[in-house]
Amino acid sequence: MGDKPIWEQIGSSFVQHYYQLFDTDRTQLGSIYIDASCLTWEGQQFQGKAAIVEKLSSLPFTKIAHSITAQDHQPTPDSCILSMVVGQLKADDDQVLGFHQTFLLKCISTAWVCTNEVFRLALHNL
Repeated sequence: MGDKPIWEQIGSSFVQHYYQLFDTDRTQLGSIYIDASCLTWEGQQFQGKAAIVEKLSSLPFTKIAHSITAQDHQPTPDSCILSMVVGQLKADDDQVLGFHQTFLLKCISTAWVCTNEVFRLALHNL
């Protein structure tokens, strides 16, 4: 991992941490958000740590597993990190679905937090 630029190391570590928390205990995700964080989940918007954790905790499945296909990370001019994740997820006994997720990460008081997040299932409405 030492050969990768620092933003890729931070982005990859964040992605691993996020999906490990999401797949085991979504109620613990509050630690990665701040009160100014924003989430767009399938077109629905949520602002603030409490609203985001409430949304993620109330998703209608008991178990979920994410499989990351690809992730890309970029530094931004204002010292943040933009991360894009593509993968598949399996919730309960549902079919496997593709998803896309984007995170904007910012370092606040030596901790990296998610200030912005966008999630979409990779569904094609024909």
